[in-house]
Amino acid sequence: MSVKNRFIISLLFSLPMLFEMVAHPLFGWELPGHTYTMFALTTVVMIVGAWPFIRTAMAAFRNHHANMDTLIAIGTSTAYIYSIYAMLNHQQVFFEVAAFVITFILLGQLFEEMTKGRANSAIEKLLGLQAKDAEVLRDGEYVSVLLASVQPGDILRVKPGQKIAVDGVITEGSSTIDEAMVTGESMPVAKKTGDAVIGSTINKTGTFLFEATKVGSDTLLAHIVEMVKKAQASRAPIQKTVDTISNIFVPTVLILAILTFVVWYVFLDAAAATALMYAVAVLIIACPCALGLATPTALMVGAGRGAKMGILIKNGEVLEAANDIQTVIFDKTGTITLGKPVVTDVVGDEKAVLQLAASLEHPSEHPLATAILDKVDQLGIKIQKVTKFRAVEGQGVTAEIDSVPAFVGNTTLLSGRLDTTLEKEMQRLQGEAKTVVIVGSNKKPIGLIAIQDTPKETSAAAITTLKKRGYRTVMITGDNERVARAIADLVGIDEVFAEVLPSDKADHVTSLQSRGKVAFVGDGINDAPALAAADLGIAMGSGTDIAIESGGIVLVKNDLRDVARALTLSQKTFGRIKLNLFWAFIYNMLGIPIAAGAFAWAGLTLSPELAGLAMAFSSVSVVSSSLLLNRAKL
Repeated sequence: MSVKNRFIISLLFSLPMLFEMVAHPLFGWELPGHTYTMFALTTVVMIVGAWPFIRTAMAAFRNHHANMDTLIAIGTSTAYIYSIYAMLNHQQVFFEVAAFVITFILLGQLFEEMTKGRANSAIEKLLGLQAKDAEVLRDGEYVSVLLASVQPGDILRVKPGQKIAVDGVITEGSSTIDEAMVTGESMPVAKKTGDAVIGSTINKTGTFLFEATKVGSDTLLAHIVEMVKKAQASRAPIQKTVDTISNIFVPTVLILAILTFVVWYVFLDAAAATALMYAVAVLIIACPCALGLATPTALMVGAGRGAKMGILIKNGEVLEAANDIQTVIFDKTGTITLGKPVVTDVVGDEKAVLQLAASLEHPSEHPLATAILDKVDQLGIKIQKVTKFRAVEGQGVTAEIDSVPAFVGNTTLLSGRLDTTLEKEMQRLQGEAKTVVIVGSNKKPIGLIAIQDTPKETSAAAITTLKKRGYRTVMITGDNERVARAIADLVGIDEVFAEVLPSDKADHVTSLQSRGKVAFVGDGINDAPALAAADLGIAMGSGTDIAIESGGIVLVKNDLRDVARALTLSQKTFGRIKLNLFWAFIYNMLGIPIAAGAFAWAGLTLSPELAGLAMAFSSVSVVSSSLLLNRAKL
């Protein structure tokens, strides 16, 4: 039976006793049958509401263990059994105590379920994003099929306003796509042929075709949902300490309850019923439900909020690892930089220089040639037909255009020297760690093209934010010292390790750990050992599967600014766990003496039913505290 139904039944059978409690002092009214009616009503509450607690407590006892349910079961059963004895001997009964305590505890659990449901809404929202069907090319026609029927390699058509069914690569057409629901990116992203698309995102403007690459549980959305589920179900290492304390705490409370009864009954000459109520109140108020909720609720909310922002926190251990990070280490290529060379400067007549270079480089597959061809494509410059194409190893390429010889390459390809102006420009560009190619026609240079793997637009801002928050920044790369230092200077990196072999990255991470805890941010296969070696691995979402698996945090948007946000979110989530635990402990420490009657001389006491109500709302307060993470500034 659900908590909600157990609460409703317990409430309905407790209300008549509550009515008598109010009406008897005012009007002398009692329930028909009085104690026997109260016995019948409370018995239903004990069977429906209390039995699950009693069953769990008995199972724990058989395993020589005590838990939260032990305190609830013993407290309410004691009040119930004593009241049966008192009823048969015509003494004062306390049936309403057992009934009210169970009702109030179930009320607290009901609130917990409602608030935890809100905390867990991230997964539900993610699952709700999935498309239900897709337009797939079948026998030369596009037909609508269920999502489960889509296979890798299928060609799909997406019209404006439709959801993209699965992950894939655009093969024809272009559009802008709203990826906010998966990556957290607020602005629509422009996509063209060759660009990757994410399943469950929304096509905004154009119609395009794409080839399905990942379907079902292999899609990015499915991975996100799985990661969030694992994170929310995981346990932070601090929870082990909480469990150890709880294992000691519960038996201690049982002893305190017995001592409370003995002190009141034997030494203070209180009636047995009065002493028993103090003991029951101690059992109920001390129930460490709030203690048990402190860690998992904060984890659920933190992981859920991260998922909405495109920051995937894999487990509770990540939160503690992020708490004391002092150094953030970055891979260069694909992490700080775009990961592909682009044309940064053109010296000379831009159109003429680029047209000549692109015409000669068109047959080439060299990365520098790709950069030139991409630039020409962006500017809409027409490529000319070449003849007598020849690649000169280590120097460049030569060919003829309209029977006029032309070349693109380095200085060794020249038969003469550059003029003074081009020589100075070349030295300047090389000083900026850019690769410079010379473009010439009829054996004379006509211009220069500078190519570089440039930093992402967000890299400098991300590094600045991290440094403002007190982190030391380091870059590790296999590139030469000059290129590495130029990139580091552009984005503001504190320290650089250049010409590092992929196999040696993890060794550098280990060496830097001698200064304190480190986080490593990377995206490639060769980054996986470094991600695993670091105290905290942060993988870029565009990276390889193995890098994503090695990272404790995954940044879906590939935005380096999310590194600072991820660290802050982790720290605030862990901080919320510690705050929840502090208040849970303080609540128990303050509540037990009052429930035991230590302040009865001042008129400050706590009845078992009020103790049950207070305990229930302490649990709700902890869950509410965790929910405030949704409003934390990152």
